Amino acid sequence: MTRLSGATRGAVALLVALAALLAVPTTSAIARAHTDAEAPADFVALRTVDPTILQEMRYITPHNFVGEPIDGYRQPICILTRPAARALHKAQAKLLRQGYTLKVYDCYRPQRAVNHFVRWAEDLNDQSTKGEFYPDVDKTRLFEDGYIAEKSGHSRGSTMDLTLVKLPATPTRPYVPGEPLVPCHAPRQQRFPDNSVDMGTGFDCFDTLAHTLDPRIQGEQRANRLLLKSTLEDLGFVNLAEEWWHYTLKPEPYPDTYFDFPVSAESLSRRR
Repeated sequence: MTRLSGATRGAVALLVALAALLAVPTTSAIARAHTDAEAPADFVALRTVDPTILQEMRYITPHNFVGEPIDGYRQPICILTRPAARALHKAQAKLLRQGYTLKVYDCYRPQRAVNHFVRWAEDLNDQSTKGEFYPDVDKTRLFEDGYIAEKSGHSRGSTMDLTLVKLPATPTRPYVPGEPLVPCHAPRQQRFPDNSVDMGTGFDCFDTLAHTLDPRIQGEQRANRLLLKSTLEDLGFVNLAEEWWHYTLKPEPYPDTYFDFPVSAESLSRRR
């Protein structure tokens, strides 16, 4: 059994409380309901495997590149296959000893959410989020450049988007709809605040600067990316080179299956 110092145990207790606070849904954050479906038996809520990992589920809020809550997200919870959740738990144990915690932005993603992304990308008149999420990319190139696709590894259940937060963690302030947008690759003190360590860009930044090993990212920003990368790769995760936040556990339990059950506790509790 891993033994933690008194200071680390205190930080873990604070993380559990903070994670519970961040998981409380608000009326404005609830996505629209769709047809019910059940998750397979080996999908779990990450919180039941590791309650200390922070969860800031962006797609149930309007603070994402679409600019509105995404179809299929009914509750702000991270759902993963059990092997992926257990591997994240091991990564968290290593990082806690170094004074960090993981924070997930997205985990399992239903196909209906991916379809929502595609509809948004095809609507070239909707440029409302360009100022933050794709300031230097023409929206006509989102498919060609690989930022949007009709299928996502997230829908297979073993992929997640995540970052590192230095302990002790403080909550990220809520996004205020309509507030001025700042490019996702702007200096950290200028872009939307995030309690994450500085990774050089914000989450979901459609820009080559978000490529994990982009040579323009140096110093502390590169060290932060490499800490996340090395910790996860040691436990069987594979990084998507174009996104510093994107990791998939290999081998995947469902390498060829794209699920569409909603992101909700009910999707797990209704199983027999």
